[in-house]
Amino acid sequence: MIFIGENLHIISKSVKNALINKDKNFIKDLLNAQKNMDCVDLNIGPQSGIYEWLVPFVMENYSGNISFDTTNANEIETGLNIFKNCENCFINSASKNKDRFEKMSDLALKYNCNLILLTMDNGIPKTADERLEIAMEMYENATTKGLNPQKLYFDPLILPVNVAQNQAMESINTLRMIKETFEIAPKTLIGLSNISNGIPKEIKPIINRVFACYATACELDGMIVNAKDTELIRIVKMLKSQTPQYETDILYTKIFDTIKNFGEIDNIEYNINSEEEQKIIKTCQILS
Repeated sequence: MIFIGENLHIISKSVKNALINKDKNFIKDLLNAQKNMDCVDLNIGPQSGIYEWLVPFVMENYSGNISFDTTNANEIETGLNIFKNCENCFINSASKNKDRFEKMSDLALKYNCNLILLTMDNGIPKTADERLEIAMEMYENATTKGLNPQKLYFDPLILPVNVAQNQAMESINTLRMIKETFEIAPKTLIGLSNISNGIPKEIKPIINRVFACYATACELDGMIVNAKDTELIRIVKMLKSQTPQYETDILYTKIFDTIKNFGEIDNIEYNINSEEEQKIIKTCQILS
């Protein structure tokens, strides 16, 4: 599992101000908070002229790779040129939109880096079948162009559960179908925190952790996450290694096995006297 830190994101007013003002102390603190990540996502929106100073600073203060997250293809190329050894970096992202797909896939091919592909065109399809159809078309176009299938990371697009509750399982089904459909299976990746966008802060962590359990059961290869949620990272690693340490870990492994084997959440046995286990099961019921 590849973990990509989401914490440097221009949608945050404090991050935006730090980028505009080149506040290196603020940025350094953000990078230090993401040292547990394999990769840091540099989300600068459509801005230009930022990667020229930001990428060298990140390289000085962070030992992992970079996910170049902007709709500005010229800015991405600036960053890739500076980083140089880009085979483990990410371009975030392309979609079916022809202009965007061509620009981003050309850069991925030129710099031999990973490409995140959003299963959407001008809007997000409502069903897993529609998302798979888009993934198949992009896969064919990308591999025909010469991109390595193992460098393609399909994102099924997670929608907030409080806005589109039925879409949680459509995203999970898309992950499953992508792994089952292709002769050489591409990789899959999710922006995990999208599932809990707009939800009260106190319940965000449990929704993210349970949904991460669902997605991990579908052979997920990477996730963009809040690096500060160290318990989330621990749970995902525990599920991958199947080494439960706590009572709640045993419940998470049961959920993992149930999703993996197309079982029923309602059939899972748990400790009804445990408030934490009750919350986990309730969250499963909401998602499913």
